[in-house]
Amino acid sequence: MTVIQRVVKPTSHKGKKAIIKREAKLVEDAKATIFIKGSKSSQHVVNAMKDLYLLKKPDAVFMQKKNEILPFEDVTPIEKFCKKSNAPLFMFASHNKKRPHNLVMGRTFEHSLLDMVEFGVENYKSLKEFKVDKIASGLKPMLIFNGELFENNHQYQRIQNLLVDMFQREPAANIRLQGLEHALSFTAFENKIYLRSYKVLLKKSGTRIPKIELEEIGPRMDFVIRRNKLASDDLFKQSCKRPKELKVKKKKNIAVDGLGTTLGRIHMGAQKLNSIQTRKMKGLKKSLQERKEERKQKASVTSTESMET
Repeated sequence: MTVIQRVVKPTSHKGKKAIIKREAKLVEDAKATIFIKGSKSSQHVVNAMKDLYLLKKPDAVFMQKKNEILPFEDVTPIEKFCKKSNAPLFMFASHNKKRPHNLVMGRTFEHSLLDMVEFGVENYKSLKEFKVDKIASGLKPMLIFNGELFENNHQYQRIQNLLVDMFQREPAANIRLQGLEHALSFTAFENKIYLRSYKVLLKKSGTRIPKIELEEIGPRMDFVIRRNKLASDDLFKQSCKRPKELKVKKKKNIAVDGLGTTLGRIHMGAQKLNSIQTRKMKGLKKSLQERKEERKQKASVTSTESMET
């Protein structure tokens, strides 16, 4: 038995705008993140999640009420929250004796779970504890990943991809040096990922290139990797598929080297140099004396040939 769902069209201008905003686009907006508190969550992990919320603002939604959710048993409530808030990314804070100070990061694809990783928060130091000048809200951070695990381990590669999705913003066509003010560093070592946040200071150096110094502004925390639920390779490949309109058409015989120099290759047919007329300029013509000497040589050659015969 097939059930036909009735599609209710919006009648107000606000409703139409909301539906248009949810539609698929060629160039997507910055991905929003929804922050959810579990029924039992320690103040330690909630404060850590609030600091991450401040880093993610304004592309973030923080839910104040506690929710009876177990993500690794049933992720359906989180999928509903993500769909309702139009936020493909989520963070979930919880706490229990077996897994203290628990923080789950995940993302959805077509309103269904794609990836989900569970971390334990250790050595946490909040934003307020760093008594330094902070950065402006909504600034696009530079993401730095340190450690061989991000290159050699499949699990860490997917976690790196999730972290990039979580903290990046809209793509930038041009980069301004003064706009590079914030850096987020992730270092992978021995089943942990160390998160550090820095402010980039541009100091005078006496040359055109400024002297760069990093000042830690917080938050600081260590993520202990616990459980994970990663998508299959086929589903992950499908989620990374780009529309045809955005694919750059490859031009034949044109390549770009490592320094950004464009190189071209020209294919030419066989050239018959003997039959090519090369003397077309007056300056290249033989002088009168050269022509006389050439005639004498031809005459001497013909005379010797006739004597031999």
